[in-house]
Amino acid sequence: MTATRALAALAVTATSAALLMTPAAAQAATTQPTAAQSAPVTWGPYYAPGKAAKAAGKLTATGEDHADLPTADVVTISGTIQDSTKSASCGWAVFRVTYRSGSNLPNRNHWVRDCSYRTPKHFSVKHHDVYQVELKVCTEAKAAKPSLNCLYAGTWKTLYLSK
Repeated sequence: MTATRALAALAVTATSAALLMTPAAAQAATTQPTAAQSAPVTWGPYYAPGKAAKAAGKLTATGEDHADLPTADVVTISGTIQDSTKSASCGWAVFRVTYRSGSNLPNRNHWVRDCSYRTPKHFSVKHHDVYQVELKVCTEAKAAKPSLNCLYAGTWKTLYLSK
């Protein structure tokens, strides 16, 4: 049997099976379960080099859409960042969020800073149309935003990837 005939036979079998299903069974077969999509996923703890800072928390993705570009409607990231140094440095949790914009997948950084020794700072952020969330934990001086060294040196940890 040729590949064309095998594909044609498979298409006829799938069409016949769909016609034999009741409307309720057909809807159940095509509906994605929403409970599994909104179950929170625990991440961490992740550490900065030398365990100078620690970040841990939960991530919840709801409304995953697998049409053209697979994304989640809303991703909520919550957790804590804790500075473990007695010096003037701060602990940074830097999130790189890749989102859908039309047919493109740009990214933006979101960061949380904690400069209080061993007192965790709680945070919660939401992003829309998210494709991927990555995390990097750094320790460096207090500043308005993380340094280029924090953003570009080292490895990002993937917390969420839409499939």
